[in-house]
Amino acid sequence: MTIRTILAAKSGDVAVIEPAATLQAAAQQMSERRVGALVVLGTERRVIGILSERDIVRSIAKHGADGLKLPVSQAMTREVMTCTEEETIGGVMSRMTEGRFRHLPVVHNEAMVGIVSIGDVVKFRVGEMETESEALRDYIRTA
Repeated sequence: MTIRTILAAKSGDVAVIEPAATLQAAAQQMSERRVGALVVLGTERRVIGILSERDIVRSIAKHGADGLKLPVSQAMTREVMTCTEEETIGGVMSRMTEGRFRHLPVVHNEAMVGIVSIGDVVKFRVGEMETESEALRDYIRTA
């Protein structure tokens, strides 16, 4: 199965923010939308960064409360790992686990088309395993 399968089951509404927005605005949006990261987009929906809860915490630890006044561009992670819709779910799960990141923007021709979280990937894999387990039980019962 591919990442396209996960994206098809999601709303497609990705939480994004502009690089000039403040970290306060970013934290507010994360809280309201109940997400752990915002994708920072440049022109033509190109991913230029990702801002996670951890990035905000680091800014506050370094600058105190004034850290929330800084622009997203100063706290975001600039070297963003991405994936494509054609990549396998298992492969993406391995990359996320090894890289220790929880969110991965999905791109097509360098433009963002969605995002997957480690929770999305794990949820799909658990569902897949349950289906396989049930099929094996049915096979054993009828054998």
